[in-house]
Amino acid sequence: MNVSTYIFGLVMATLLGAVFHLWKDGGFWKLVIYIILSWVGFFLGHFIAKSAGLSFMTVGSLYLGGGVIGSIIFLFIGHWFSRIDSFPGQSKQE
Repeated sequence: MNVSTYIFGLVMATLLGAVFHLWKDGGFWKLVIYIILSWVGFFLGHFIAKSAGLSFMTVGSLYLGGGVIGSIIFLFIGHWFSRIDSFPGQSKQE
C-alpha cells in the first residue's frame, strides 16, 4: 500500500466516525474516541479482508468493504462499552 491509500483509508474511517458521532450524539471526547475506534476497526478490517482474500469493494489496494465493516463493528462495540455504568444502581445525582 502506498501513502495515498493510507490517507484515503484515514479519511474514510474519520468520516465514518464523525457520522456515527452525529447519529449517536455525544461530546468532544466521544468524537475523539469514535474516530480512533473507527481508524482501528477500519484498518483491522482491511487487513483481515486482505489476508482472507475477500475482494468486496476494493479500491486499488485498499479493501474498502472489509474496512467499513470493521469500522462499523468497532464503533458499535465502543458505543456499547461506553454505555456501561461503573456502579450499577447508582444514578446521576441531581
